[in-house]
Amino acid sequence: MLLLHGLGATGAVWRGWDGVAPDLPGHGTAPWDPPYSFTRHAEAVLPLLGEEPVTVVGHSMGGVVALALAAVAPGRVRRVVGLGIKVHWPAEDAARAASLADRPVVAYDTRAEAVDRFLRVSGLAGLVRPDDPVVDAGVVAEGSGWRLAQDPRTFGVGVPDMAGLLAAAGCPVVLARGEHDPMVSHDELVALVADPVTLPGLGHNAHVEDPAAVLALTA
Repeated sequence: MLLLHGLGATGAVWRGWDGVAPDLPGHGTAPWDPPYSFTRHAEAVLPLLGEEPVTVVGHSMGGVVALALAAVAPGRVRRVVGLGIKVHWPAEDAARAASLADRPVVAYDTRAEAVDRFLRVSGLAGLVRPDDPVVDAGVVAEGSGWRLAQDPRTFGVGVPDMAGLLAAAGCPVVLARGEHDPMVSHDELVALVADPVTLPGLGHNAHVEDPAAVLALTA
């Protein structure tokens, strides 16, 4: 199984899962390599696919990358589970993402400040403790201070063409969301697929909150 994290997170977020969980370009320990796009992210993880088709689970941006991977590697992806993908992009949301991509790298005086920012950017605040090893790949010591491991330019990955990606996937696709996920609604998913899954009681990072509930979608 291939596990793809969301924007601002790292592969460490899949701790406890049985699968390969890389850091996507511009995140964690992966090189900074702009410009970023869903297709380029997919191409970066393409060498991780084996001879046998695999299930790919992607969270948020990672779910879009999973769909792009299915399109660029026909026959090598058995199933895509896209969790918490933001599928509706009003102009103001797209503009905000573009603005974030233009921001300079921020230096923090202490690791604690950098960790706090990482937890908020990744959506893990309140789910992962600041001293949890999961955060280690999300921050980097630089000079006398700290910064996020994430390249700010990754926010410019773009707006996904969900209809096009779904049409090109060529394999079964499950789109799912947590019941309390503010990023995507059930109705938005119904407009794309006939049978989206809503996971009761969970939020945007359902794979962290209840891994077993998300793992069940891969069967």
